[in-house]
Amino acid sequence: MALSASQMHLAIRYLFYLYLMYKSLFFTVLFLLLFSSCSYYKKYVTTDVTYDVDYDHQQMNWGKPTSSSFKFQTGIEIQKRENKAESLGLQINAFGAFDVYWDGVFVGRNGYMAKSGSVEVPGTETTYYQIPNKLSNLGKHTVTLIGTQTYCKEAERGIDVKLKSYLQLHRSPLIVVGFMNLMAGAFLIASVYYFFLYINSTRKELAVLLFAIICLLFFFLLIIEYVKYYLDIPYNEFYTRLKIIGWLTFAISMLVPWYFMLQFEFKRKKLFLVLLFITLLAVYIGYYGHYDISAAYFTITARFFSIVIAIDATIRRAKGGLIVAAGLLAGVVVNYFMFYDFGLFIAFTILVLCMLYLHTIRAKAMEEAHNASLLLSSRLQLELIKKNIQPHFLRNTLTSLIDWIEESPKEGVVFIRALAEEFDIMNDIAEDTLIPIRQEIDLCRRHLEIMSFRKEICYEWQEEGIDENDTIPPATFHTIIENGITHSLSPKQGCIVFSLSFAKEKQFKQYTLLTLAQNRHTKKERRTGTGFKYIEARLTESYGTNWSFDSHAVEKGWETTIKIFEK
Repeated sequence: MALSASQMHLAIRYLFYLYLMYKSLFFTVLFLLLFSSCSYYKKYVTTDVTYDVDYDHQQMNWGKPTSSSFKFQTGIEIQKRENKAESLGLQINAFGAFDVYWDGVFVGRNGYMAKSGSVEVPGTETTYYQIPNKLSNLGKHTVTLIGTQTYCKEAERGIDVKLKSYLQLHRSPLIVVGFMNLMAGAFLIASVYYFFLYINSTRKELAVLLFAIICLLFFFLLIIEYVKYYLDIPYNEFYTRLKIIGWLTFAISMLVPWYFMLQFEFKRKKLFLVLLFITLLAVYIGYYGHYDISAAYFTITARFFSIVIAIDATIRRAKGGLIVAAGLLAGVVVNYFMFYDFGLFIAFTILVLCMLYLHTIRAKAMEEAHNASLLLSSRLQLELIKKNIQPHFLRNTLTSLIDWIEESPKEGVVFIRALAEEFDIMNDIAEDTLIPIRQEIDLCRRHLEIMSFRKEICYEWQEEGIDENDTIPPATFHTIIENGITHSLSPKQGCIVFSLSFAKEKQFKQYTLLTLAQNRHTKKERRTGTGFKYIEARLTESYGTNWSFDSHAVEKGWETTIKIFEK
């Protein structure tokens, strides 16, 4: 059986959801195995070197006693080596430009020190140096750094020296970066997809846009977090990267709870958003300059607010509330037992899985609403056709037509032409959701002409301020004048007048149809009739809830107002 375009679109969307969920779950499990398993972590990160680092050293000036020059020494004792053929390496984390010496032998340089007549060329914060095998015997060794630090003098950062396998020093970051790049790619794909979904959707849902922005921001967060392995960042720009990470984390921490508020229809959105922003701002101000701590508190704040929203949704029995609450709590557990960076990314992956789950629920609800709207549209089309082919209408119309043809053939021909034109218009608009206002007015004129012959009563149509480019659901005013004809008394003289006026304001547009006639006294209220139910269903089909409909008696007859609000 062939699928329709909407069914194909929905099927592709579900496949995309499954792909992202599978991919994210794969990364989550993989990272849990990689970084929570001690044996696996040791296999790729540590070496067979057992050593002891003596940090009881003194930092002192070297050469001229200037505040920018320094000499750093520390002792390292290699106690055991199982694989002596494998080269050892030093990982040094420090600010400045310096030369590195192993037992007095030069092994590498980071940047270029400041000298008389030349300025310092800043080195990077993290560097690796290979130790020659002939110098890496068992026993005690001395690592010496001689350098300058003319930038970021106010930064109170120590110097960290680690001795590991030189191969593993380069391999372990590549392993981490490889998996993080795959994760970043998944977030980028999700972001692009949901941006396109938002742009091309007829209903602009803010939740879809927020999800796209969150995925994009997290993509940038992953890239900025691990860009240090791609680019040599001078130590004087070291904090620039941390500031960007902080701003991205702040934005994500603001948007994630907001997203859940929209998805779960949280009642006090504005109050919660204000409290969230104030809390995040307090963390930013209170821990300014402590970048890792502030980023951690940003995520804790976002997680706390999100959990409160998810628990509230669970209590209200909103769809997906329990799953999201469980996912957020699982993220807390993961973050507690794991290193911050990895715990954050795994927790956010779990968070995205929860978001995707909510989107599948939303997509299912939209599919059900779409199917319901198709059924409603088909039913309304049938109602529209029934308006002019019902036996009662045809019988009375044809009976009147026979009388007119017998008494006045010329007028009978006019009667037949008006009837044919009304049927033509009905046939043209039967499958449309919205039609030009002029076509609706022509339909009303033809119907009034037919009813003038049938009832031998004068009906007059008037209009004012009509926007020729506007559209309206089919047979809306046609139904109103049918009710006006049925519930109006025959005038002793003159005509029953139907006057349509149009007004457009900044927030809405309004149609007012006034029936100038004496109203019949009926036991049943006109608002409970099937005609008005048809109008309300048509307005809902085209405008959702962005409309109002009012019909009531006035001194001169009956007034009906349709107000359509701008989205």
